[in-house]
Amino acid sequence: MTIRVLSVRGVLPEHRYRQEEITESFATTLVEGRLDRRVVERLHRNTCVETRHTVLPLEEYARLGDFGRSNDVFIRAGVELGSRAVVEALKDVGLTSADVDYIVSCTVTGLAVPSLEARVAAEIGLRPDVVRLPLVGLGCVAGAAGIARLHDLLRGNPDGVAVLMSVELCSLTLQRDDTSIANLVASGLFGDGAAAVVAVGPEHPLAQSDDPARPEVLASRSRLYPESERAMGWDIGPGGFRIVLDPSVPDLVRRYVGEDVRGFLADYKLTGDDLGWYVAHPGGPKVLEALQEALGVERDALRVTWESLRRIGNLSSASVLHVMADTLAHRPPPPGSHGLMLAMGPGFCSELVLLRAPGGEQ
Repeated sequence: MTIRVLSVRGVLPEHRYRQEEITESFATTLVEGRLDRRVVERLHRNTCVETRHTVLPLEEYARLGDFGRSNDVFIRAGVELGSRAVVEALKDVGLTSADVDYIVSCTVTGLAVPSLEARVAAEIGLRPDVVRLPLVGLGCVAGAAGIARLHDLLRGNPDGVAVLMSVELCSLTLQRDDTSIANLVASGLFGDGAAAVVAVGPEHPLAQSDDPARPEVLASRSRLYPESERAMGWDIGPGGFRIVLDPSVPDLVRRYVGEDVRGFLADYKLTGDDLGWYVAHPGGPKVLEALQEALGVERDALRVTWESLRRIGNLSSASVLHVMADTLAHRPPPPGSHGLMLAMGPGFCSELVLLRAPGGEQ
């Protein structure tokens, strides 16, 4: 049973900075005198990020003080950005909040109980009987995993409407007393943003369109890799989220992802040659280069992903959804073509989602 993705909307905070401005602020205000500025500049330059958006003006981060204050900002700004993304995605296809049967939310950059989608429900008027599924802790993989969970939910309600909402405010997790390479890389790579996806079951009236920019979700596969728990994630301490980012991540991608993709496709009688387009998470330059090797593709196959990394950085779970929105808006897939969405995250793990553009010969 297939479902149909009707719309994907990415939103960004209003504060936008060049990488050089962020480097200057980080080196002179947040970690002044505790590290070699040339190291910061080199690491930030190597991320291939030119601009990023932040939920606060740069000068306000030094005044946050503690994790509690950062998390208060996360909840306030997260509800605002998440609400905007969901409302805009629904409006794009002529639906309203009252039409939503399921809402899946994902985040890994703050804590909220009630969870963000519960707070957004009150803000935008979701029905009291809406089914909620918060995904917390999946990290960068959650955008792709969230699409897979929409597929799971709508299989049981073929005329239903489901929404995925991702909110990631990575700038609020920055640790000022952490001069590790992992924290320095993160300070140059991650940005803030949110995204929303609207999908419907195959019996919904809006699922009957042949628009190739409204792809079908055919199948998904989750993979959790052995002895890789410390490759990526958070250590939680008094200051909040302290990043774990091991240099082994690109090697894990090379070791596992290619074989996983080939096996996944083979189960549906496909090969890599049958894929016409990719929606990949922009983990960072080294991860993307490793992914290209694993998939056996040239850089142009992941061009939209590379461009997203350059323009807005890595938005954790929201990033692959921004890439999907950009792909459908600016490089619509050929009718009838198959596509692959993929992302990696803490665990270490991956999520694969098989897509197909409607129309053409099926």
